[in-house]
Amino acid sequence: MKLGLDRREAGVVSVDAVVAGVFERGDKDDALPRSLAKDAEVVPGLLAPAWERREVRGRRKETTILHRPGGKGRLVLLGLGPRSAYTPEVARRAAAEAVRALKGRGARTLGFRLASFVTEDAPADAVVRALADGAVLGAYEFLRYRSSHDAGVEEATVFLGEEHAREEAALRRALDEEDVLLESVVRTREIVNTPADTATPEWLAEEARRIGKEVGVKVTVYDEKKLAEMHCGGILAVGGGSVHPPRLVVLEYGGGARGGRTVAVVGKGITFDSGGISLKPPEAMADMKFDKAGACAVLGIVRAAALLKAPPRVVGVLACAENLPSGSSYRPGDLVRTYNGRTIEVLNTDAEGRVVLSDALGFVVDKFHPDEVIDLATLTGACVIALGDDMGGLIASDDRLASGLLAAAGATGEPLWRLPLTDYHRELVKSDVADVRNHTEMKVAGALTAGAFLETFVGRVPWAHLDIAGPSFTSPSTRKWQPAYQNIGATAFGVRLVTRYLLDSGK
Repeated sequence: MKLGLDRREAGVVSVDAVVAGVFERGDKDDALPRSLAKDAEVVPGLLAPAWERREVRGRRKETTILHRPGGKGRLVLLGLGPRSAYTPEVARRAAAEAVRALKGRGARTLGFRLASFVTEDAPADAVVRALADGAVLGAYEFLRYRSSHDAGVEEATVFLGEEHAREEAALRRALDEEDVLLESVVRTREIVNTPADTATPEWLAEEARRIGKEVGVKVTVYDEKKLAEMHCGGILAVGGGSVHPPRLVVLEYGGGARGGRTVAVVGKGITFDSGGISLKPPEAMADMKFDKAGACAVLGIVRAAALLKAPPRVVGVLACAENLPSGSSYRPGDLVRTYNGRTIEVLNTDAEGRVVLSDALGFVVDKFHPDEVIDLATLTGACVIALGDDMGGLIASDDRLASGLLAAAGATGEPLWRLPLTDYHRELVKSDVADVRNHTEMKVAGALTAGAFLETFVGRVPWAHLDIAGPSFTSPSTRKWQPAYQNIGATAFGVRLVTRYLLDSGK
């Protein structure tokens, strides 16, 4: 989608739909408020009667479409709910709802009247970003394998009007930055949505090379022979059952600030997860192409960081493997030696994400000496049970790092909830025959024991683990509960969040 910014009033420009926000009205609010006066001018003689008949109430998810006289387009009124509860996230969701409401209705261009979405608690720059997010992500569909589809909105413009025209330069910078970031989000969604018959570990490595060439970052790919020389027993074990061998992929962005810190971003890239010999139930397998979402998010993060010249140096690491059962698969009871020499007792081959990450984390800490490490992984169903489908779990060894990520989560609408990590959880992953075990006999604290497992491969480096198993993709069964900007399929959760953290340098 093409994004634009215009200093004029939305009503004087020819677009297929002018979009405005409406806050929820009280029971005694009968007179048309001054805030809707400009919208009333767009559809003379229509809005005031609709208001009087209480056809427009401003409730959340309420969408009212009024046609302008003479076939000159439409006015779309979006309910924003109570002003007291309004945030940029509400604007983000409402923008996506507008785009979705206009799909297949002949509306190619739309314009947001910025002033109707701005409040004291939702400043103009944050709202501009939110409207862009909602429009672009709400319009996104995975169409690579579709022979036909309904046309939708192709161009969205934010109209400043007299209220915000003086802020044009700053708001244009915010929109341009968000536009670049959204390109990376859409690219990430495309990669995650690509099915496993195409998206093998080798293909994912080639996609990293393409992105590296595009944005000018160094890319190194370690194949199965090199991984064996490096003693990466974890990733080799998980990928051993597939005809598509594993890959460890490293992307290096040099950073936009001289002498800046180094942030390592590590992602789980299981291109398909059958569970291995510890086979998943059939109904759980169709979505397992999404098990590479963490590694794909790393691709999007590095791409955005390089294009936006984020201050820190960023090292992205993708641990890519396909987990399938065969005569060469790893087995429950196997003992695996990882890159940093620590050993894993394998008790469940479906707890494979932490096994591939053990090599990736040990490698990046040893080779690049990062100031902090962030890993993203669709790691545990336990985290989904604890937090639901729309929120990621955060486990962190460093309060400053955790606070920075939580702040970025709030700014981007990609919610995180910090979970505890105690000696109780660390004791649960200790093994009698190895350093750690990848599964426990206790059916409790699954997300936390997974975090305790990963912690052992990071050492003393400040570290944060993002379990994105819930919000990484949207299924038909969860679709109705998710924001309108999360279409069915991959969400690219974590790309906007972690990039925002890098751009803000952890503030």
